Amino acid sequence: MAHRGRRNADENLALALASGQTLRDAAVAARVGERTATRRWADPTFRQRVADLRGEMVSRALGRMADGMAEAADVLRSLLAAEGESVRLGACRAMLELGVKLREFADVEERFAALERRAEG
Repeated sequence: MAHRGRRNADENLALALASGQTLRDAAVAARVGERTATRRWADPTFRQRVADLRGEMVSRALGRMADGMAEAADVLRSLLAAEGESVRLGACRAMLELGVKLREFADVEERFAALERRAEG
């Protein structure tokens, strides 16, 4: 039972770190001591879990961005003839630009993962 508690704490710590919290804040969120969090962070397997979780978060965000980009493109298209809607236009531009950047990141990440798999054998 204690083993399951540690697994839950490790997963909570990994999620907090993957979402960008500091080690100290993540330890508080996961209800573990800062020294425990530091020891976990030193473990390469744990660090890989954090990286995997972060990658999943980015992929989900990319999906949401891609889904919203079509709508943003429609709004942008409708604004071509509109006047005085600079805030909406700026928001559309930002969403499209961020979507492209996020997609580029995902592509690079995918290529890097493929290179790692190839290097491992």
